[in-house]
Amino acid sequence: MLIVRNVFNAKPGQAGKLAAMFKQVRPHLTNARILTDYTGGFNRVILEHEEKDLASVEARLKEYAANPDWKTAMKGYTDLWTEGSREILQVVE
Repeated sequence: MLIVRNVFNAKPGQAGKLAAMFKQVRPHLTNARILTDYTGGFNRVILEHEEKDLASVEARLKEYAANPDWKTAMKGYTDLWTEGSREILQVVE
């Protein structure tokens, strides 16, 4: 199993709006969580979810790019953050 963690540094005052947008797409992801910083960097919003393998990650990215509902829900989200990164972590059991 993989954990996919998308980390965004929101513009000041925009973290709440960005987190609210992620809440709209959360039902489409497996075991998704939306996290905001408690310590560390300011204005960070993290969207984390599970995928079974790298092929599933790729399929999810393609689905996101093609799904009109996701595009509508996330319209303008790039205006809310300055930089971001993605981590794909393997769960060791």
